[in-house]
Amino acid sequence: MSDPRVTSLEGELPDGLVDAVLAYEAALAADDVPALADAFVRAPTTLRGDASGLLVGHDAITGFRGRRGGTPPRGLAELHVRAVDAGTALVVTVNTPSRGGRGLVTQLWSLDEGVWRVRAAQVQAPAPALDARVWRVVGAPLVPPTGSGELDGLEIAVKDLFAIEGQRIGAGVPARLAEAAIETGTAPAVADLLEAGAAVRGLAQTDEFAYSIAGRNSGYGTPPNPAVPDAIPGGSSSGPATAVSLGQASVGLATDTAGSIRVPASYQGLWGLRTTHGAVPVAGLLPLAPSFDTVGWLTRDVLTLQRVARVGLARAEQHAPGRGVVTAPGLLAAADPAVQEAFARRIEVLVADGALEEPESVVLPPMAEMFADFRTVQAAEAWAADGEWVSAHPGALAPDVQGRFDAASRLDEATVAAARERLDGYRSALDSALGDRVLLLPSASSPAPPLDASAERIDAVRTATLSMTCVAGIGGYPALSAPLLSVAGAPVGLCLVGPRGADLALLERAAAFGSPKHG
Repeated sequence: MSDPRVTSLEGELPDGLVDAVLAYEAALAADDVPALADAFVRAPTTLRGDASGLLVGHDAITGFRGRRGGTPPRGLAELHVRAVDAGTALVVTVNTPSRGGRGLVTQLWSLDEGVWRVRAAQVQAPAPALDARVWRVVGAPLVPPTGSGELDGLEIAVKDLFAIEGQRIGAGVPARLAEAAIETGTAPAVADLLEAGAAVRGLAQTDEFAYSIAGRNSGYGTPPNPAVPDAIPGGSSSGPATAVSLGQASVGLATDTAGSIRVPASYQGLWGLRTTHGAVPVAGLLPLAPSFDTVGWLTRDVLTLQRVARVGLARAEQHAPGRGVVTAPGLLAAADPAVQEAFARRIEVLVADGALEEPESVVLPPMAEMFADFRTVQAAEAWAADGEWVSAHPGALAPDVQGRFDAASRLDEATVAAARERLDGYRSALDSALGDRVLLLPSASSPAPPLDASAERIDAVRTATLSMTCVAGIGGYPALSAPLLSVAGAPVGLCLVGPRGADLALLERAAAFGSPKHG
């Protein structure tokens, strides 16, 4: 016997078991204490454990439920059954709390007077802070709000590149942190959120000097990816993204030079906005490549992202683009075939639903040439910003990041100047081709690669992804990653690239696309 509600099954599925499990979840959602009491075997040997300890006996469990006052709303993502016999089964479920993250519940169910009831349960809630892979320093909060307003109640995970008074900037490098001076002021991008009522939960980890999109860090470890547990999280805004995914922060304040917001958003199924270049102040921000560096945010839902964007962009001029949308086959070719298929299906659905006009295909400057010149200028500016420190600290960085700085150190002025001149031409060509329309493309070339992917595989994914994402950097455009695609169950972002100053309009348009769906 099979049941479409069951993710995996071993043995024969006992009659009525799945209905009992779902009824238990419904009772939890309603905080129906009598129903929850009836769901457990009425015996002094019944068990329920969690991180706080073990409750033994039905009376103790029922008393706990009466005192707890309910649980946050949650969905059921997976249901696995291992039948022991006709009257006993082990059930493992994965749940998705509304506040983010994933929980795990293991239950031993048995027939008790003809009714399925829980004999033993172990509850694992989403992981709490502090995880040093995710956070460099965290508080409760680390910095309280300085005012009240639209962001009341939100907690921010600040990428460890922004100045916060009384803290150091670590930039994902333990050796740099050890030498860093204590900041005497707070970056405006942080201060604006504090004034609007948000609190800083903590400083979250970044890939070393933000010079990576993988999410790996040799000094602190790789943050988990709650959406794809055996995969990398994406970077360089890895810490803020994971903190938001786990429900440990409402918003990730981050940076995007070549894709450092959009890639982790794509890999973890988050909303992520790279703002128009220069729209959010970068004072108090440790730079990577100032010609392309932007400030932006990561959230679990679009409404929260709209709230924080309205505050963060309050100083910037905004306008709405036209309704036209375009795609660029030359860019799309960099994506994996499965991503291309998911992208095409989603566009078809959005057009059929009336959420999008039929996209027009446009020809952009050659992708490989744009990326090559972008990479040259980015490298030159990264070396100008951090090369002196890197030279003085051999062995402080991971081999891949060190390799990029080594290559940057060998660039000559003529090569960089020529690349800058060509980028100016590409920017004009992009403006001409895109006009006042929105460019649609995947946010990344693939779903998140596995944790054990080879260095060669990670580098190939990096090249393919940055070939697409660099368009926003070259044009200084805002770019929004919306979690609207899926490949083999893993999230991939749908990216909207708009004209400069169309940041809020991109959010409004994507909000009308509806809830994330499998591609």
